[in-house]
Amino acid sequence: MLAYIARRILLMVPTIFGIILISFIIVQFVPGGPVERAIAQLQGLDESGRGGAMMGAAAAHVGDISSRYRGAQGLDPKFIKELEKQYGFDKPATERFWLLVKNYATFSLGDSYFRNEPVLKLVREKLPVSISLGVWMTLISYAISIPLGIRKAVKDGSRFDTWTSGVIIVGYAIPSFLFAILLIVLFCGGSFWQIFPLRGLTSDNFADLSWPQKVVDYLWHVTLPVAALVLGSFATTTLLTKNSFLDEIKKAYVQTARMKGLTERQVLYGHVFRNAMLIVIAGFPGAFIGAFFTGSLLIEKVFTLDGLGYLSYDSLMNRDYPVVLGNLYIFSLLGLVVNLISDLTYTVIDPRIDFETREV
Repeated sequence: MLAYIARRILLMVPTIFGIILISFIIVQFVPGGPVERAIAQLQGLDESGRGGAMMGAAAAHVGDISSRYRGAQGLDPKFIKELEKQYGFDKPATERFWLLVKNYATFSLGDSYFRNEPVLKLVREKLPVSISLGVWMTLISYAISIPLGIRKAVKDGSRFDTWTSGVIIVGYAIPSFLFAILLIVLFCGGSFWQIFPLRGLTSDNFADLSWPQKVVDYLWHVTLPVAALVLGSFATTTLLTKNSFLDEIKKAYVQTARMKGLTERQVLYGHVFRNAMLIVIAGFPGAFIGAFFTGSLLIEKVFTLDGLGYLSYDSLMNRDYPVVLGNLYIFSLLGLVVNLISDLTYTVIDPRIDFETREV
């Protein structure tokens, strides 16, 4: 087992390197880089929305250089060179890439171009929102999906199986952001009730609350966003669990267990469960990482929650490459680690699995 873990960890290095390399190459061909956008801001051509605010921070980042550049005709080449130096674009692409790899090896992700803050600090600030949405969504989704899928397999073809399948399909078909808007209209002071808060993860006076009040306040704020995410997230896992159990129930060892006089519950949870759950666990890393980073983007926007999903999107739109690449690096690293943990979890459910005899 230790040898298998060591091989997997060693394979993470070229995998992460390849992801960074491909991402860096793509960034080089994206039009409208940070220098161009900063110049547009200084000329007053990019003042709309949040992009304008971030470009304003870019102008402050450039400092007194910007005061020398407000001409109505053309651009000062010296100023452009100094601006490129501010963002590190005065070096060749190969040199910038190897410097990036060296910094990432020590987990130094650099500073945001337009927010004037370290990338790691931004990630730490946004992490609580993403953790709250991702962890709660994954736990609740699996807590619903697995028992429901097992029940549907046992009652296959019954009325219960039919109507629950209908409910699951309808829930899966409704976009989570649309359901989020419906929840806001119903429960956030729209045309009906004002029960839950409209925005944020905590109240303004959260720091002054006692611990029990903080727990209640947090759950009060997170209920609707998590409900919107969970609606369509458990459909795939439920059907996967059902089909996996149906396949196992039809196998000969199940009939043998029944002939030995074991009860249906003993057969189901003592024999079938261990084998059927392997394929369900295989999908856990993707579900967790997807919910943690990308699945909550629209929900964060609807409920005004400033998490990693919205940070990545906003940084991509504003060509804030250190934040984009830093988030991608963290995303990829966590994905590989969670996949390794998922494989190791197989041995907990089925000790017969031996990774030492398996080629990576």
